[in-house]
Amino acid sequence: MSTIFVTGGSGFLGRHLLPFLTSHGEKVRALARSEKSAESVRALGAEAALGDLNDVGKLTEGMRGCDVVAHAAASTAEWGPYAEFYEANVTGTQNVLAAAKAAGVKRFVHVSTEAVLLDGSKLIQVDETRPLPAKAIGPYAQTKNLAEKEALAATGIEVVVVRPRFIWGKGDTTLLPKLVEMVKRGQFAWISQGAALTSTCHVDNVCEGIWLAAAKGQPGGVYFLTDGSNVTVKEFLTALLKTQGVAPSGKSVPFSLALFFATAIEAVWRLFGLKSHPPLQRTSVILIGQEVTVSDARARRELGYTAQVTREQGLAALASRN
Repeated sequence: MSTIFVTGGSGFLGRHLLPFLTSHGEKVRALARSEKSAESVRALGAEAALGDLNDVGKLTEGMRGCDVVAHAAASTAEWGPYAEFYEANVTGTQNVLAAAKAAGVKRFVHVSTEAVLLDGSKLIQVDETRPLPAKAIGPYAQTKNLAEKEALAATGIEVVVVRPRFIWGKGDTTLLPKLVEMVKRGQFAWISQGAALTSTCHVDNVCEGIWLAAAKGQPGGVYFLTDGSNVTVKEFLTALLKTQGVAPSGKSVPFSLALFFATAIEAVWRLFGLKSHPPLQRTSVILIGQEVTVSDARARRELGYTAQVTREQGLAALASRN
């Protein structure tokens, strides 16, 4: 049994990760920014450690006696000032790494994303040998790219990186509710008929990958995590929305047109310093409008990763009201 310190324990992934780890015999301690978050963490079976990503001292104190840090906290917002993304994703990662080393933690599992590779080109069954671009597209991808580089450059601690693609599942409070609202308001449209292939990764499969990376990952290793088979964006999102009792329309716009409008809209939002979310962003267009598929062969080969929850099982759980 290991003692694992988790950041982001009260987020979508964290709410699945904490009970997953405890159910597999691990002792879990999770960062909590408030007493309310601490109550949520305890309800999920973990010990709460009060603090935040900006307080290295509190982080170090919370990590003492831990064997592993699983760093899942991140800003995943669609839009916002670059500085806010940088503080959460880059500076936050630097602080968690510094605290882990100060506390004598042996292993650091960094939860990254396929978006670190986002340079505008298609990602077709890419594996971990694909080099990181100098600068990814969009503040989320850019800062996650920098954060991963920070993690892999760290010395004095064993760092393992996991990159799940398109996390989904029960308890999602961001992507799925937004899609449902867009459909209900008549604002949803496919990009190029939704024909692009995509990889996906159910949230419980992400938990499996993190757990295995903590135990078996090669120091300096990077591992993609997926549900296995790929699927078209249209097939997957249609099935996802069906679990919520809604069906998308057949409206569609070409990829090139969607990207043009997204680029123009972002420029307007930046020019006028608008605080609201633009209706279309380049990152979203690229991630769902053209192929983004990755290979999890290395995780299966080296970690024994199996993606235990099938896409069909995950969809059935989403459709269930229990």
